[in-house]
Amino acid sequence: MSDRSQRAGRTRKHWYMDRWTSTARARTTPDGLLEVLTHPQRIRLWSPVDFELDDLDTRRLEAGSMARVTGKVAGVRVSFQVEVHRADPTRLELSADGPIGLDVRYDLAEAGKCAELTASVEVRSRRGLTGRVVAGAAASLLSAGALDGAVGRIAQVAEAA
Repeated sequence: MSDRSQRAGRTRKHWYMDRWTSTARARTTPDGLLEVLTHPQRIRLWSPVDFELDDLDTRRLEAGSMARVTGKVAGVRVSFQVEVHRADPTRLELSADGPIGLDVRYDLAEAGKCAELTASVEVRSRRGLTGRVVAGAAASLLSAGALDGAVGRIAQVAEAA
């Protein structure tokens, strides 16, 4: 397993957006990584934030599925509406909207006898005090390596399966 991470600069759209990326390889297949990324019980093994999953309308995350996720960021209880835009052996894309917006993309590819995972997280700030506090906390966690840690754990869970 190996990983590398980088943070992209801030851009201006309707709100501020920060992006972090991290890459790892695992001795598995893209399908094995997809299983770890989309099955709620497996997600709990690698997620950097403890969460409750409500209203998932499918057994696992798949294109078109929606769910409500609740957890704590910086001691603040937050809820997000999660929508999965794409879930196949080459990519998982989803968005989460709550006090901040998150756009998450996992690119999956064969890499010799391994599979490579590149994760990208964009944080969209919202107006209001809670949105600013949560956006700052999320940015701090990501800058401190939360995405790198999660990507490493995803690879470990996939290898152990």
